[in-house]
Amino acid sequence: MHIPSQAPLHLLHRMPEGTLATQSRDPRGFPYPTALPFAPTAHHTPMLLISQLAEHTRNLQADGRAGFLITHAAEGRVLEGQRLTMLGTFAPAPLAQYEELSRRYLRYHPDAGRYLELGDFSFWLMSLERMRFIGGFGAMGWLRADDLDDLEPVSSADEVALCKIFDAYNARPANLALLGIDRYGCDLLRDGTRNRFTFDKPKLNGDELRTALIDCIERQS
Repeated sequence: MHIPSQAPLHLLHRMPEGTLATQSRDPRGFPYPTALPFAPTAHHTPMLLISQLAEHTRNLQADGRAGFLITHAAEGRVLEGQRLTMLGTFAPAPLAQYEELSRRYLRYHPDAGRYLELGDFSFWLMSLERMRFIGGFGAMGWLRADDLDDLEPVSSADEVALCKIFDAYNARPANLALLGIDRYGCDLLRDGTRNRFTFDKPKLNGDELRTALIDCIERQS
């Protein structure tokens, strides 16, 4: 087994949707898969915004254990693309985190603002236990939760400050948006297409992150 460094993390940040598999209440015991948009948290796990009326939400309320599948199918050939299956437990996000989570989620999914206004939707966060990553021939295997990332995440305040630097940078292409930044790369949106700019190595402090962000912008011009 050889899995490239941070490959599961980069895949998670590259894709806007995944498949949530909950434990069905009725009929009891069956897996219940649902396609859903998600945003990556600062800890590189899925953050969901789901309705209290949805079947998958009711399933999670009864049993929070679930799987979450993320795939990148090159030219539609799913078996030749990368796949990440995450196993863990979903739980409602604490209300104290809602402002921070809303700000982050809306950067990744701006149209979701109308769901937040309804009052019926809430954030659910995954506590990761294990992962199965398939990245191609010879690059597959099981990983523990702490294999995903062992660095302190970029704080919400630091990420917001970096987003402001991005928005104010004169050389930034007008059709380029920054969705998020972490120690391993930037999540970008250009003309409606999601992309991931990966750093050459993890950036461990604010100065390194700012330098990497500016390099990212200039490479997009």
